[in-house]
Amino acid sequence: MKALVLTDLRKFELQQVPRPRCGPHDVLVEVKACGICGSDVHGYDGSSGRRIPPIVMGHEASGVVAEVGAEVRQFAVGDRVTFDSMISNPTSWFSRRGQANLCDDRRVLGVSCGEYRRDGAFADFVLVPNHIVYRIPDELSFQQAAMVEPVSVAVHAVNRSPLRLSDTVVVVGAGMIGQLCVQAARAGGAGRVIAVDLDDTRLECAAAAGADVTLNSSRTDVIAAVRDQTDGRGADVAFEAVGATEPVRVAIESVRKGGAVVLVGNVTPKIEIPLQSVVTRELSLIGTCGCNGEYPECLSLMARGAVRVDSLISVVAPLEEGPEWFAKLYDRQPGLMKVVLQP
Repeated sequence: MKALVLTDLRKFELQQVPRPRCGPHDVLVEVKACGICGSDVHGYDGSSGRRIPPIVMGHEASGVVAEVGAEVRQFAVGDRVTFDSMISNPTSWFSRRGQANLCDDRRVLGVSCGEYRRDGAFADFVLVPNHIVYRIPDELSFQQAAMVEPVSVAVHAVNRSPLRLSDTVVVVGAGMIGQLCVQAARAGGAGRVIAVDLDDTRLECAAAAGADVTLNSSRTDVIAAVRDQTDGRGADVAFEAVGATEPVRVAIESVRKGGAVVLVGNVTPKIEIPLQSVVTRELSLIGTCGCNGEYPECLSLMARGAVRVDSLISVVAPLEEGPEWFAKLYDRQPGLMKVVLQP
């Protein structure tokens, strides 16, 4: 089969590689669509340390079942499916507690690091264990279904939050995950959603996605503006979708006393936080990692239009064009959001 292999930093080759072999509990999926994740782009130049060449990247995917293992009963050849990006051990301590995303044995598709290597879905076929596979609703195309992984990150973040009906929500960072947090918060019952970013184009997209108010932090006092929108109190919940010191500070200072800040972004390993503001105002800081079984919920939200992803897909291109689209994403080409590759 053909696969797009990262052979060196910022270098791809389209290669012929062996087709994976099904184990008894595996599902072999013929890939129809696979999105380029921001983490793939960070891995492209080696900066994340989690895409050590050679590796076949890609974990936001969908396709058709090509083969099933001898013990697999719930799927058959020809089924339209998608799958979780994280491979957990269902018998682990965390998995048995309902926290599979924290499983000590977890592996991520398309990741090669010091601990493990697992080829991903920028290829004709990808092999995944049956317990992370899900059928695609008839209403969704393969390209739409490939977006369920980033949708699940946003939905999991909302599920981790104390969001209540009619709450005011601030989303700091209107990139891919921030846009989806806007939609997930709206689907979760938020009464008002305020989106914050430095980029007017992204803020326009956030407004189209359901944000009631958009604030450009380069020319607006975001904290004052949020208080103006909330009778001086601040928002009930903030979702920080960047992962850097200043956006986290803005998220923290934007919520009311007793409010909650959900930390979704993860671009830097260390940041500074305004500790006294957190302590004296009794805020809750909540970390969130990936998803934890939300795929059925996400597929349902997408199928009935409560979460829409079409506007976030900038380009659908053949796998052979992957290197040039990686380069454009790496160079931050204006207006480019999600690129979906088709083997």
